[in-house]
Amino acid sequence: MSVDVNFEKCMHCGACAGTCPTNVIFLNDLTPEVGEGCTRCGLCLKVCPVRALSLRGD
Repeated sequence: MSVDVNFEKCMHCGACAGTCPTNVIFLNDLTPEVGEGCTRCGLCLKVCPVRALSLRGD
């Protein structure tokens, strides 16, 4: 996983999952999870209204 989710900030809107071009972000009980295959494009970070996502430096 290359994207970290700050669950305290997340408002469970699903914008990140809806914008992911590789469809590796999905909602599990309204909580975003990032699966294998993240390309670190950063689109999810740009659409998150509360900046709950960050790229991991791995």
